[in-house]
Amino acid sequence: MRILVDYRPALRARTGVGEYIWQIVRAYTAVHRDEVTVFTSSWKDRPPPATAAELAVRVVDRRVPVKLLNLLWHRLEWPPIESLAGEADVVHAAHPLLIPSRRAAHVVTIHDLFFLDNPERTQAEIKRDYAALAGAHARRADAIITSSLHTRRRINERLGVELERIYCCPPGAPTWTAIGRGPNVPRDGYILFLGTLEPRKNIGFLLDVFERLIASGPRPNGALPRLRMAGGASPEAREWIDRLSRPPLAAHVEYLGYTPHDDRERLYAGARALVFPSLDEGFGLPALEAMSAGVPVIASNRGALPEIVAGGGTLLDPLDRDAWVNAIARALDDDGWATAQGCAGLERAKAFTWPATVARLREAYVDAIGRRSRR
Repeated sequence: MRILVDYRPALRARTGVGEYIWQIVRAYTAVHRDEVTVFTSSWKDRPPPATAAELAVRVVDRRVPVKLLNLLWHRLEWPPIESLAGEADVVHAAHPLLIPSRRAAHVVTIHDLFFLDNPERTQAEIKRDYAALAGAHARRADAIITSSLHTRRRINERLGVELERIYCCPPGAPTWTAIGRGPNVPRDGYILFLGTLEPRKNIGFLLDVFERLIASGPRPNGALPRLRMAGGASPEAREWIDRLSRPPLAAHVEYLGYTPHDDRERLYAGARALVFPSLDEGFGLPALEAMSAGVPVIASNRGALPEIVAGGGTLLDPLDRDAWVNAIARALDDDGWATAQGCAGLERAKAFTWPATVARLREAYVDAIGRRSRR
């Protein structure tokens, strides 16, 4: 089977979608001997020379601006991928819109439906194309990949796609070098938030909660609470970043910006708890990463997070400030509770494995080719 995967989201910083694509390709080629090609396209960014060896793939890299190629693909459905990357049996798009092909089966990836629920909060080509085209593209796709059962149900209900064409392929839990063998609750650890600073991550609410924690004074161990925030900044983030530079947050909150994947273990190792008050998530990778590291998780009860965290952490209403203040205070002050939460997360993380995911992914590819041949 010849598989072509859209690798463009992993070309720069490997944030959520890019990290998922990188990991799923690596896991797939470790198990299956199919011929896998990753396709990249950019005017100035090139894949690292080691990509082909690291992922056991063929790399096709074209010097075509991403925005231009997406405009042609999304609006004209041209040029066919075969003209850029050669023949394939199945073409896997990393996003909700089809990659045009002459003969290959079509697979798209839909991690969430935020672009439909909140189109006013999207930007650029996502705002221009996703809401208008995703439904029709999903119904034409031979298979749809998603990362949670929550999103699978929503695709079925909102986009009218049969459940049998939607395949749940969640990320596997990461393997850490020095952490993840037991609960990770350093007595002087900080509270950690990891994710893009954007409205759906509920950043303003989190800063409100932390201001109240600071106002409550030193913890029983004499220390004031600390928050470290790691992640890229959306255009809307300026207000929050400015707020971090002023009292009372300035002395207690550190914004690190985007943190490369290789530095994440260091962040989790120093964390007393992860906070994730998102208003909507198609999966919520930082929650799984923290659980696999033994870091207590305090997360929102919205979107896919109840499914992912389940009994492995504390789930709260993302609009209830009192509940979040109390939960973070308990994570900081109660060693026994924090340790138990870390153990619960480690146990929950065992449910997420890459071998199980790539077995389901291969099933999606085989089924997609079968559907394409019947068409």
